[in-house]
Formats: sequence, C-alpha cells, structure tokens
Amino acid sequence: MREDLEKAYMEIIPVPGIEERLESLQENSHVAVTCSPTKGVDETIDLSEKLIKQGFQVIPHIAAKCVSGKKHLETIVKRLDTLNIKSIFVPGGDLPQPTGEFNNAYDLLKALHKCGHNIENIGIAAHPEGHPDVSEETLMEALHMKKELADYIVTQMCFDADILGDWLVRINQQGIRLPVWVGLPGAIERGRLLKTSLRIGVGDSMRFLRKKSQVAAELMRSSIYNPDKLVKSISEYKDIDNSNLAGYHIFCFNQIEITEKWRTETISKLSY
Repeated sequence: MREDLEKAYMEIIPVPGIEERLESLQENSHVAVTCSPTKGVDETIDLSEKLIKQGFQVIPHIAAKCVSGKKHLETIVKRLDTLNIKSIFVPGGDLPQPTGEFNNAYDLLKALHKCGHNIENIGIAAHPEGHPDVSEETLMEALHMKKELADYIVTQMCFDADILGDWLVRINQQGIRLPVWVGLPGAIERGRLLKTSLRIGVGDSMRFLRKKSQVAAELMRSSIYNPDKLVKSISEYKDIDNSNLAGYHIFCFNQIEITEKWRTETISKLSY
C-alpha cells in the first residue's frame, strides 16, 4: 500500500495559473496534464512546457479526437521530442465528434507508430467499472487491439476495490499484462468535484456519481471525500499480488495541495 502511494502521480487540468499552484509537489515529480475538449492538445503541451521548466516530469494527454490529422500529429510529435517528453497518455477524448480523421485512440496509436518519435512510454485508457456508452466486450476488444501499441494502462477513476481487483486479474488471464496505474480520486472538496466536473466536462466524475449512490452519499455527508478506505480495500484485495498494479494515477481535480497533504501523511503513517 505504501509503495503504491509513493509511486503515485497526479493529474491536473489546464486552467490559467495552475502552474503556480504546484509548490506542494516535490521537484522532479511526475504530473499528468489532461487534454480539455474545449482547449485541445496545444494547450496541454503549452502547460507541459511550463511544468518541465519548473522541474517536473510531465505526461501530456494527447486525445485522439482533438488531433486534426497527420500533419497536426507530426507537429505534436516534434514539440514532444523538442521538450524531451518520454511518456504520453492517449485517450479517445471527450469530444462528441472528432476534429479530424482520428475517431478513437487506436486510430491515433497506429498513426503515431508510423510517424516515428522518441517517446518511450505510451499509456492507454481502461474502464474496470464499465462505460455508460460501451459494452464490456467492446472495451476488452479495444484493450486487446491497443496493447501492442502501448506500454502501460491508466484506468478510469475507480471506487469499487472488488470490481477493480477482479478486472485486474481478468486482463492478466486474457494476456493483457501491461502495468496498470489505477485511477484514484484524490482528497477532493465536494463542491470542487461537482463544479469542476460540470465546467470542465470531466465525464467520468459525473457518471460515477450517478452509478455509485454509496459514494455520492458519502460526498454529501462530508465536505471532503477521502480515499483512505478505497486504497486500503485495494491493497487487501485477495488476488492483488496476481495483478499488474503499478501504482496510482490520482485525479485531484486541481486540488493539488490537499491531495498531496493526504498522500504524504498517509505514507508517513504507513511507515511506522
């Protein structure tokens, strides 16, 4: 449990001035930068460049639906290589319709493979708790298609340790043995979670509230959601040692300081 939290890294959303709010993170920390459907990939890379100058290891999200075509992809790759970025995450993206020829992550991964680059680690998305618009069978087929073009998996934000654990074991059994970074909610203020979800358009955060009445009830009882119980349940899952759990990808909804405070204090408690 402690080791998984020590390796955890945060995801931030590009908003004005966010680069000035990372003082609580240690220098050289890994930080993922989302790709907003309204602001696009270029905004993500612009922020990534600022964070690199501050000494962070940055993982930009390159959402397939936000890439307008092969020329745009080539420009993106050149920028990534210039910044010496070694890891990216390739989701499909939240746009209702693609801006160009890439309809999904697999399309972009194939084009990326052909164009040549210096990226060492490419991540893909997975949905252990399901997707409201896609069947489980289709999700698993997509993972099988993408696994040869990727180096690691990042899951959606998860709230059920048993469903997650069963899924981790199942993909291993089906030959998908990429390291998995589990999407973990940070220590999030209730109001910020709801407000940010609506304003920025982070779809999963609203979907989980509709699906997970117990989590929603917990959020209503307290001003802050705390993932302690969830992390403990994941670490105690009966077959967790038979999975490829690599660590946690923390969805902090830009509540960086409070989430990092929770993470470091939890690690400190576990060290005794």
